[in-house]
Amino acid sequence: MRAEISFGKSLIGILFVGLAAASCTTTQKPAATAAKTKTTQVQPAKVTFNYTAKDRDCLKRAMYFESQHSDEDGYMAVGTVVMNRLTSGAYPPSICGVVAQERQFAPGVMTREVKPQAETQLTTAADAILLKGARHPAVKDAMFFHTEGLKFPYNNMHYVTVAGGNAFYEKRDPNGMLQTPPPLPSYEVAMNYVPGETMLPPQFEALIPSAVPVPLPAPDVMATASTVSTVNTMPTAHVAPVANPMPMPITAPVTAPETSIEPEPGMPIAIPTPRPAYDSVMLRGAIPGNGG
Repeated sequence: MRAEISFGKSLIGILFVGLAAASCTTTQKPAATAAKTKTTQVQPAKVTFNYTAKDRDCLKRAMYFESQHSDEDGYMAVGTVVMNRLTSGAYPPSICGVVAQERQFAPGVMTREVKPQAETQLTTAADAILLKGARHPAVKDAMFFHTEGLKFPYNNMHYVTVAGGNAFYEKRDPNGMLQTPPPLPSYEVAMNYVPGETMLPPQFEALIPSAVPVPLPAPDVMATASTVSTVNTMPTAHVAPVANPMPMPITAPVTAPETSIEPEPGMPIAIPTPRPAYDSVMLRGAIPGNGG
């Protein structure tokens, strides 16, 4: 009996050791993975440039006259050069200042007339640059261009593209480094519109008088002599009649000189209307006398 109990205890011990050994071979559960951390990219602060309706007009003028009235591709190329100069810090801090800078852009760019047929494409290109930050991708950092086909003996002219009849280039040294302050990329530029400005180019502001006279209302040119006489003979109740009026002397009618032209009965009498002072100003083309 004791032998059976001892044998039973031994068997239980063997089974326990076997189970313990088997449990050591089981695969352990992987440790919990670390929680993923979200990384947020900090957007660089944009450099803000103010522009007015006048600046928008200057941009359109530069694109129009410098691209030889070509197409949207030529407009965008010239417009990119203007924006490159504006954001480089080496040129005037406004679009009109860049475009009107002396001996930089075409003569008369600020005074010549823009054909109405080009307004649609010009407006689309200008708004893409100012509102959407669009640039001509092939112009890159170029701030200079000349008429396509011309040759110059300078070694620092690094050409990047041809558009709108112009060859665009960057000024680089023999090591390939820019010789001008680099412009800001478009994604670092914010254009802020300042309202309250007119589309009139600055050269024309001196032509507009500070106090514009109010034009007189035009009379009814269809008024006839009979209606005029009828109006003049209407009774005036507020004027008291004069007692014992003096008789008016009867004089012979004055005959008009032979050179005068008498209106026929019933013909309308045209009364000249004074013209306002600003009506004599022609707001088109160059200022008279400047040869533009």
